[in-house]
Amino acid sequence: MIRVVLGALGVAAASYGGWLLYDRGWDAFVAAATWLVAGVVLHDGLLAPLTILVCVLATRLLPAPARGPAAAGLVVLGSVTLLAVPVLGRFGARPDNSTLLDRNYAAGWAVLAALTVAGVVLATYAATRRTRRRTGGPGARG
Repeated sequence: MIRVVLGALGVAAASYGGWLLYDRGWDAFVAAATWLVAGVVLHDGLLAPLTILVCVLATRLLPAPARGPAAAGLVVLGSVTLLAVPVLGRFGARPDNSTLLDRNYAAGWAVLAALTVAGVVLATYAATRRTRRRTGGPGARG
């Protein structure tokens, strides 16, 4: 029953969005369709293959405990960077409307990148400690 209700809410929200898009005219529809198609093409043609290539290289260069966290960090940063291209490039900014793109998006992206790298480092450290504890290597307790 919950799935049916959630599905109906999703269909209602999509219908409302479609109506708003229809109400804005053909140019808005073309722009939205272009953006959606470009997102799929960029993901499937650039982001996914690049992520796979970098992860394959990482498995050869990084120690085993760092491979998973590094792959996760690459997926996060790659996806967010691709999605942030319009705001990072300030596409759509207009001098007559200062409320459009009114933040320092590059600084926000840099903070996210720093937090992601910190998360990768902490996860790698935790994985290294677990591995050493299991194998009785340097730093193992006992």
